[in-house]
Amino acid sequence: MSKYWSPIVSTLKPYVPGEQPRIANLVKLNTNESPYGPSDKVLSAVTAAANTDLRLYPDPLALRLRETIAARHGLTTGEVFVGNGSDEVLAHIFAGLLKHDAPLLYPDISYSFYSTYARLFAIDAVEVPLDAQFRIDLADYDRPCGAIILPNPNAPTGIGLPLAEIERLVAAHPDQPVVVDEAYIDFGGQSAIALVPKYENLLVVQTFSKSRALAGLRIGFAIGQRPLIEALERVKDSFNSYPLGRPAQAGATAAIEDEAWFEATRQKIIASRERLTERLTERGFEVLPSQANFVFARHPGHSGEVLMQALRERAVLVRHFAKPRIADFLRITIGTDAECARLIEALDEIL
Repeated sequence: MSKYWSPIVSTLKPYVPGEQPRIANLVKLNTNESPYGPSDKVLSAVTAAANTDLRLYPDPLALRLRETIAARHGLTTGEVFVGNGSDEVLAHIFAGLLKHDAPLLYPDISYSFYSTYARLFAIDAVEVPLDAQFRIDLADYDRPCGAIILPNPNAPTGIGLPLAEIERLVAAHPDQPVVVDEAYIDFGGQSAIALVPKYENLLVVQTFSKSRALAGLRIGFAIGQRPLIEALERVKDSFNSYPLGRPAQAGATAAIEDEAWFEATRQKIIASRERLTERLTERGFEVLPSQANFVFARHPGHSGEVLMQALRERAVLVRHFAKPRIADFLRITIGTDAECARLIEALDEIL
């Protein structure tokens, strides 16, 4: 602690990202990155953008990228907001839309950045417990609140809600913003973007980091009706009016345009997830039903922390959360089939 800190700094508990170690022959299944490289069209676009124009500021409106995203979803450019990864987009959302007199609601077992941002922006928040099956029960959100944010599918559980249930939640709270964080939607869920024209209180957030294999470029976006997007633009332009560099804008645009690569790659990951789920189940694991690019699993005879450490000793990295109710679970990213086979081999040694 320093005497130069602002008072809020000592109250913060920063988000802790997944480990990014340098270990030889590592099978890295801890941060939900894509096991496959980006589209060749993305690499070509990024390379082409790395030219002498880097001396110039990028388009502050990211107009071509926003036009491309809007066209894919049948919306207007003014209904799309982009930022440096969905984490920055979420920060603008917390600052611009989620602080009200009544509390913000979000799940108690969920993306831990929500509680981090609530503290950072001094937002009164209530964590709503998942049910006994680790599912979001929307009946628990039928209470007074200022806003709601939840991931669909949820993380780290991977369990998704049907679109009809999301619509019921949005319709039940017409006077509150409802933010649906869809970082993993492309691996088995149904996006709420289709509901945006109907509901003025709905904002949907997505990322290029997972299904587009662009975690290293840092691109995220939000889709909502114009008044919600304008709020995010006001926050952004008061903070950083040039959020996305030229290579990032070019690469993200190419990623949206290469639909064939996107569809083939996500289907490979879904198929690998189902095979891995079957193999883990055969070995006695309880595996929650996942619609994400990871599985959340626990073994009744082994501590989650002990399993995580034993896997790490065998150069297989998975994510463990030392938190109530989920301390025995491991979150395992879906890798290539070869990487999943290495995981199973290591587990067989340990078990």
